[in-house]
Amino acid sequence: MAVIGNLRHRPVRRLAQLYTGLVLYGVSMALMIRSGLGLNPWDVFHQGLSRQTGISVGTASILVGAAVLLLWIPLRQRPGLGTVSNVVVIGLAVDATVALLPTGLPLPARIGLLVTGIVANGAATGLYLGADLGPGPRDGLMTGIVARRPRWSVRLVRTGIEVLVLASGALLGGTAGLGTLAYALAIGPLVQVFTPIFAVPPRPVPRTPLVATALTCTDAPAEK
Repeated sequence: MAVIGNLRHRPVRRLAQLYTGLVLYGVSMALMIRSGLGLNPWDVFHQGLSRQTGISVGTASILVGAAVLLLWIPLRQRPGLGTVSNVVVIGLAVDATVALLPTGLPLPARIGLLVTGIVANGAATGLYLGADLGPGPRDGLMTGIVARRPRWSVRLVRTGIEVLVLASGALLGGTAGLGTLAYALAIGPLVQVFTPIFAVPPRPVPRTPLVATALTCTDAPAEK
């Protein structure tokens, strides 16, 4: 995993891509929230926590992200710049966007917000993953558990975490609905499409000079 400050390769592009992706992720969350048709599992939990405590969804996202990041310590995961930025930037972006979006929209407009939010979420994920500056805290939790339990598949761990989070969020009053199902079906293919598009090319490996032993042997005089 990328360590904080590991920006020697294409730093301008990677930083711009990282923060564009994180802001867009927050915007996509806000679009889905205003649609009122359902959220992804973690955002159902954030919204439920918000409704029970009175804090904003963005603040709930920041607090949950920080708590999940603490779970990395026993899993021996190392955060990257993107990991820490993920915790803060997404929460601020979602609150700012929610404040700007109107409420009480007709159903066709809400469906448009949902579809736009899901597609934007896939693009945002491709952007910040492509920057290669560290995964989000929730993804790191999943990979950390798999690293400690090699017999458990990534799909099993991810599904288990998201089912638990979704159920908890729904019990807290978060919105789970058609949008939740649509997100679950669409986000995998969308991330698969967008991640290669935004992936930063790796640093070229310098070639090792070849020792001209063959030439030396050719030029040596033949024995008589």
